[in-house]
Formats: sequence, C-alpha cells, structure tokens
Amino acid sequence: MSGKVEWFNDRPQMVHPDYALKPEEAAEMPSIEPVYPLTAGLASKTLQKAMRAALERVPNLPEWLNDAHLHQVGWPDFRDALQTLHMPKERQDMEPQSIYMQRLAYDELLASQLALAMVRANMRQLGGIARKPDGALQQTVIDALPFQLTDSQSNAIREINDDLAEPTRMLRLLQGDVGSGKTVVALATLAQVIETGAQGGLMAPTEILARQHYASMAPLCEKAGIRLALMTGKDSQKQRRLLQEKLDAGEVDLVVGTHALFQGSVSFKNLGMVVVDEQHRFGVHQRLALSGKGQGVDVLVMTATPIPRTLVLTCFGDMDVSRLTEKPAGRKPIRTVSVSLDRLDEIISRVGAAISEGQKVYWVCPLVEESEKIDLAAVEDRHRVLEHALRQRISLVHGRMGADEKDSAMSAFKNGETKVLVATTVIEVGVDVPDATIIVIEHAERFGLAQLHQLRGRVGRGDKPSSCVLLYKGPLGETAGARLNIMRETNDGFLIAEEDLKLRGGGEILGTRQSGTPGFRIARADEHADLMEVARDDSRLILEMDPELKSERGAALRCLLYLFGRDAAIRLLRAG
Repeated sequence: MSGKVEWFNDRPQMVHPDYALKPEEAAEMPSIEPVYPLTAGLASKTLQKAMRAALERVPNLPEWLNDAHLHQVGWPDFRDALQTLHMPKERQDMEPQSIYMQRLAYDELLASQLALAMVRANMRQLGGIARKPDGALQQTVIDALPFQLTDSQSNAIREINDDLAEPTRMLRLLQGDVGSGKTVVALATLAQVIETGAQGGLMAPTEILARQHYASMAPLCEKAGIRLALMTGKDSQKQRRLLQEKLDAGEVDLVVGTHALFQGSVSFKNLGMVVVDEQHRFGVHQRLALSGKGQGVDVLVMTATPIPRTLVLTCFGDMDVSRLTEKPAGRKPIRTVSVSLDRLDEIISRVGAAISEGQKVYWVCPLVEESEKIDLAAVEDRHRVLEHALRQRISLVHGRMGADEKDSAMSAFKNGETKVLVATTVIEVGVDVPDATIIVIEHAERFGLAQLHQLRGRVGRGDKPSSCVLLYKGPLGETAGARLNIMRETNDGFLIAEEDLKLRGGGEILGTRQSGTPGFRIARADEHADLMEVARDDSRLILEMDPELKSERGAALRCLLYLFGRDAAIRLLRAG
C-alpha cells in the first residue's frame, strides 16, 4: 500500500491509498511520481494517465540546436528530456543543473532571445529617420533646469542623441535608480526631436504619474517654448476632440498621458519619439503598437526598478541600455532603521514630534490580496488610530477609492493641508512630494526588496535629511531578516536588485510589479544565467546567417518558436 497516512483516534490510517498492489507487483510502483496542479473534479490519476498518453505522442522533432554545441554539452534531444522530466528515474534528474533540465531551459531561453532579436531586427528594418538638429532647443531645456546635470545624465543624453542621429529606429532602455532624474533626460531628448518639427509622446502607467510628469515639465516647456498637453482617460469627449484636432494640426509638440494615448483612435500629425515610463507594464506587443503611430518612431523606455544584468538580457534583449548611476547633487542619503511593532506607540509619538517641526510623513500599510477586506480595515483602522493620537486630519489613499478621492487626498498632502498620508502601496511608483522626509513602512517583512526600495524612494527628494522606518512583527524568518539588513546597509538600487535575485531565486523575479517580463516556466534566472548569455549569442549568430529562418536549421527553429508560444515573432517575418 502507498498513500498519505493520517492519525485518527491515536491510530494511523490511510483513507485513500494511491496504490494497492500484490507484493509480487511491488516493482510496478514508481519510486518518484509527478505532482501536477489540479482543478476541482480532476483526479491526479486521470491527469497522470493523460500526460503519459500525451508523452507517447510527442513526435521526433527536427533538432534545432547546433550539432557541435550538443556534442560538447552532452544534452539529450528535446523528446528525451521532456519524457525524463515527466517520468524521472532518479531525484537528481529534476535538479536545475541536470542535463535534462538544462536542455529544456536552454530551449526556452533560445526561443525567448531569438524572438527578441527578431523584434529588434524588424524594428531596425522598418527604417528610422536621422534626426540631427543643432541642439539649441535641448540646450534651452537644460539651461532652464534649477540644477546641474549629473555625469551619467549627460552621458545618457549623449547616447540617445547619437541614436537619434542614425537612420535606424532607436529602441533604448534608460535604467535609473529611484530619484536619479530620468524625467529630465527624457525631456531633454524629446526636445531634440521636437526641434526637427516632429511631435513627442510620454506614456505613464497611472493617472497620478501622468499628471505629475505634466506638472513637473510644464515650467521647463514654457521657458523653452514647447507646447505641452495632457491626455488621460478622464478627459471629456469635448476635451478629447479639441486635443485631437490640435494633435492633427501639429499645434501640440509634446503630449503626456496614460495608455489612453495609444488607443487606436488617437492620431498624430508627425510622431517622432515616444517615451514609455515604467516599462514593465508594457510588453513587446505594445512596443510595436506604439511605433505604428508614426513614421520611423524612436522609442525610449524608462524603468526605476534597477534590474540585474542577467534580467536586462531576459526582458529587454531587444534594447540598448543606458544606466543612470548617480543621484542629483544636493540629495541627502536616507537613514534606514528597523523597529519592532511592539514599539508602535514610541514611533507614533516621534512622528507627532516631527510633524510639529513642519515635516511630512508617509505611513504605508501592506495589502495582501487574499484578505482584502481585512487589509482595508487595517489601513482604515491605522488611519483612525493616527488621527486620534496626533489629533489632526490625516490623508488616506488606497486602491478601492475613486480617482477623484485619491487626487484630493494626495493634493491635500502635497499642499500641506495634511501632514501625514496613510496609504497602501499605491504610492510606490513615482509620487513626488519633495518636502516629505519620513516614511514608515508597516509589516516591512511582508514586502520584497525591490518594493521596499521603491517605497523608500518616496522620501529624500528634497535637500533635507530623510529617514525610513521599517516596522516589523517578530520573530523574523531568515530571508525577511536578511532583506531588512540589506535595506539598512545600502541605498544603491542596483546592489539591492542583485541581492534580491539571490534571496528570492528566480521565482517571481522582481515582484508582482514586473508583470510584463516574460515569465519562464523552466529556466531560472539565478540557476541558468550562463545559458542566457550563450542563447543570446546563438540567436544573434542565427539571424546573421539566416535572417528569414529558411535553412534546414531555420525550419527547426520555427518549430521551437511555436513550441514556446513565440509565434508573434514568426508573424513578424511574414509581415516584414
């Protein structure tokens, strides 16, 4: 007998044995059995039977890997690897470094890198427009800034200008840590394109962010004579129609907006460049849709999540990368401390003291999907407790509120009508209140590193010293303890991202906010980083030798792309 043993009335019992065999048939019982995710009404036995039947039908597919490479690494063919992983003989067959696992991981990485390389080649073929103005408008924008550019900002602007001057389309990723001044780089390079008579677009993931970009760019655009407009989902039909008429007539140089900008109906007189903020919310498909709004549109993508190099290859293999590594002058480092929730009263009284000195404070509560009602209650409860303890009005922002309520709570905090903002993680991206100097993150042990770092970046945006308080509920697990230690030790986002990858492994690589990154089913960023490099080189070589995938190996590679659901890349070949 084999099955799960449970205790009942102090006696062990097996309610549903998986196997009941005669002793002489014992050899038929598998020593290792696959466990598949099930759904209501589907039994494990049924699914295992179906999987076995499916595996028997896997055809002998043509080999898409290079013979010399296969020989060198000693991997099995695709079919053998697949069958062994579903019906392993030994436990080590399933290890990330086993030849079967490596074979399938490499196939998946090759499919992904080949698809990205094809998107890139396709973008390049569509031809761009060489934009070489004398740079006067860009200089006007830079001169209007109230501070000096950092070296890495100047380098990034130079790299983008070089791209714009080429007759191929730009596809560049601008990576910068929280508060490293990406928006300034974006505006300076948009000015370069606008000077040639083309229009620019900046797309942000949320309305709060779009309005913020608009507000921060407006004074600079006014000084430089750039005609700026804002487009969001909230605009009335009439506003939308008027703005559309201006875009068609070329009376608007730069439009800032949410996804509304790239809905089918919006058109431009002459769109030259698009900047996409917080890239991970947009996939490759949107990148292609964006660039279809004009002739040879250049695309610049910005992300505030510093991504380790291996992951840059994974998600953005089709892009050139510029990194902003310094903070603008005058920014003070943020002091980070971790405090147990037992000392909550002490923290509240410290917050009270800071407010009376005129400081502003964020108070962040976690939101865990399973029990949204309880969490919502927790946020509202914390809001009540703080109002009562501090004896003043406090702003509250959470995901269930309407956009108007959120806006008015945010602006009350920004204008200083309220000194404390209690919020869920809706504030993690890009909210900019320069005079906020303290952020308290409750239940910090529930957050990932990338998210803690994003939240901490909401303070330290002015010239006053700032602090971040991580409130945790003990006892801490080993990983949570390590996370809080890293946060206390460093403010460097790139370092934090590398540590995050080590701590989490390749599960959900950069937290849920990275929903746009290609989720791998087999390959793991931490275990198979070396294979990623090889796959990237291999895919480049393939496209140099056989750009249309017409050779014998090319036909096998098309098969690989279909297998891993990358057929969109094949359609590009047909369309191109």
